[in-house]
Amino acid sequence: MNESGRDYDVLIVGSGPAGQHAAWQAARMGKTAAIIERKPSIGGAGLQTGTIPSKALREAAYLSSRSSDQGMREGHTSSRYGVLAAAMRRKDMVVTQQESVIVKRLLKSGAALIPGEASFVDEHTLEVIDSKGTFKRLSADVILLATGSRPRRPSDVPFDKKTVLDSTSILKLKRLPKSLVVIGGGVIACEFVSIFAALGVEVSVVDSHEQLLAYLSEDVVGVLAESFENMGVQLHMKQRVVAIRKEEGRTLTLLESGKKLYSDAVLYALGREPNSQSLNTAKVGFELDKGWIEVNEHFQTSVPHIYAVGDLIGRPALASTGMEQGRTAVLHAFGETGQSMPENLPMAIYAIPEISWVGKTEKEARRDKIDYVVGRGFYKESARGQIIGDANGLVKLIVDAKSHKLIGAHIVGEHASELIHTGQLLMHFNGTVHDLVANVFNYPTLAECYKLAALDCQQKL
Repeated sequence: MNESGRDYDVLIVGSGPAGQHAAWQAARMGKTAAIIERKPSIGGAGLQTGTIPSKALREAAYLSSRSSDQGMREGHTSSRYGVLAAAMRRKDMVVTQQESVIVKRLLKSGAALIPGEASFVDEHTLEVIDSKGTFKRLSADVILLATGSRPRRPSDVPFDKKTVLDSTSILKLKRLPKSLVVIGGGVIACEFVSIFAALGVEVSVVDSHEQLLAYLSEDVVGVLAESFENMGVQLHMKQRVVAIRKEEGRTLTLLESGKKLYSDAVLYALGREPNSQSLNTAKVGFELDKGWIEVNEHFQTSVPHIYAVGDLIGRPALASTGMEQGRTAVLHAFGETGQSMPENLPMAIYAIPEISWVGKTEKEARRDKIDYVVGRGFYKESARGQIIGDANGLVKLIVDAKSHKLIGAHIVGEHASELIHTGQLLMHFNGTVHDLVANVFNYPTLAECYKLAALDCQQKL
């Protein structure tokens, strides 16, 4: 019991990245914390069915796609079928090792791990039912919800975990399909298109938008689209799916235009849904918006001591932002109100090639009526880009023409998700394009492309 006579200072529902970092922050503040997890394994979608598994597969697919005529790297010579089996084993090993690391860190911090499914009894009490059907009630001063999300599965799509798949079930494939139709043109769709096309699968994409990743810059997405085309991907843009059926051992995807796409498998990758259905939030008096939980800038719900973070509150729904949301929410809950989320959050898409960005796009700069200039640094102009064989990579900077401050950085190419943090830090500390020009970068590195892009900007200012 704590000073309030409750079991814990904070109860955290969900053991994904947001929940973990909330528990660690509470422990650092000397608070008693417990994580309640309904699944048999901890880590949430970030570790078990999403972020880590898909990135492990992406790495194996990327390596297998490299050939000797691309720079000085040699690709794997084993068959693509053997690569999938090896990649799945590697993925499972990474997940197991990372799970062990998380458990040890949580136990070392003093946080309790409680198996079971939680639902509200009142504003300070949760009922937890375990896999055997036994239940207990736990209370806390603060309750933090971090139950994450799951793939959206419309009732008219005949999911079977074998030929009609979502982003969870596709991670459990035992053998490669010869052909795959991917429905959707967002982050998850593009990542899996990259993985399977790189492994030699005939991939077709169906999306209702004019371009993939419609919210990103055309020139950045253009590099990704060119990569897809080079891997033989067929793009069916501005098309809608009206039906998915199974015919004679194959799947048929029927488009609104009347076109029929036959394939061995279909991946449906249009959106995710919040895991809020079992929380019984009506008991504590706040309503859900189609299952999503609304919060303020401190991640408080309409009940001030109940917080929600991560995928459960909607966009950006990234593991990285969820981690910081969990930490920030706990700081606020226990009186450290000066902490807030960073203004500029880095985003990354682990496709082949990677895409990463921070800050504004050109479209957003025009919307905000900002006078700006754009500078580009191409991988092919750097020695490192030539060494690794990435001729299409690009660092694009968007700079305020009046203040000369960096307001957006967009990168497509190998290691984009790592390189983006240079731009993020510069923006955080209100740096200018001249700081990049004056900076010394290791040689040869891809980071030099920042200087190339900055010099390009300087010529236009």
